[in-house]
Amino acid sequence: MRRSVSIRFAASALARALPLALPLALALPLAACGSDEQVAAPAKAPAGPRLTLAAANTVDWQDVSAEITTVDQAQVLARIPGILTTLTVREGDMVAKGQAIGRIVDSQLGYQSGAYGAQAAAAQAQAAQAAAELERVKFLYQNGVYAKARLEQAQAAAAAGQAQVRAARAQQAAVGAVAGQGTVVAPASGRVLRADVPAGSPVAPGMAIAVITAGPTVVRLEMPESLADKVRAGSRVMAAGLGMGRVIKLYPSVNAGKVAADVDLPGIDNRLIGRRVAARVETGTRRALLVPAGYVTTRYGIDYVTVVAKDGSATQVPVQTAPSAEPGKVELLSGASAGDVLIGAAPAGAAAR
Repeated sequence: MRRSVSIRFAASALARALPLALPLALALPLAACGSDEQVAAPAKAPAGPRLTLAAANTVDWQDVSAEITTVDQAQVLARIPGILTTLTVREGDMVAKGQAIGRIVDSQLGYQSGAYGAQAAAAQAQAAQAAAELERVKFLYQNGVYAKARLEQAQAAAAAGQAQVRAARAQQAAVGAVAGQGTVVAPASGRVLRADVPAGSPVAPGMAIAVITAGPTVVRLEMPESLADKVRAGSRVMAAGLGMGRVIKLYPSVNAGKVAADVDLPGIDNRLIGRRVAARVETGTRRALLVPAGYVTTRYGIDYVTVVAKDGSATQVPVQTAPSAEPGKVELLSGASAGDVLIGAAPAGAAAR
């Protein structure tokens, strides 16, 4: 009886001690392994050129809309009403100032000219009759038949006849001058931009028949009015696909919240007047973090720089970059700050050594 009680007591004590002894037994080998190993040291910075970030002055650029155009555009206007019988130019043709490019005919002018011509002929006949009458009266006056008053009356009639002849001829010339204005003349030398009135169409005075470029070809900027005080004559402009130029004229007016400026760009293709291009205009300077492009690496669409810590270790830090006006450099917008030390890619020869 005593032996069975002792066995139960020993089994109960062993069951209570086993949960406490098992974690201790497992921890002893781990502790023994950890005591033989050392804590890993931080990764050393790789070899390569180093750069301490510092803010520097850089040109501030603003994106604006631009259009290839000319300094002026001349409109070819109809000067008389009538029918546009001919138009000898088309879009893209080059014309010279004073060149005849079309003809407007008003059929009523022909009838008016004929009527004034008949009046001139009748006035000429009356003037001839008055001149003959004057010669007879003068002869009779010299022989004492007519009084001086009769002679003066004949002289006045002859003068009136000549005046009527001159008036009728002047009216006929005026009709001819109006008919001559039917010739459509180019007001300036340049390229025809529009000539969309077909021959045979009726036109009215002041109607635009064609549009011709006038003056040199420029790039015209359309900027928000907030940039009016920041852009001046001489400011640099970069146009996509056209190169760099400078502002030559800033227009002193605001239209629908926009300010216009003309830019001189050498070698502009003036075959596409009205073409829209993307442009950037210089608006002053600002402080920015600029680094050579070799200090930035890109992986899976994300830009990284290698920053050296105070303990000598290196860390890859994601950054946000933007293109810079200075060749070979990019601007760091976020992710790094002034005073950070960056490591660039080591030269190939240095990696081999």
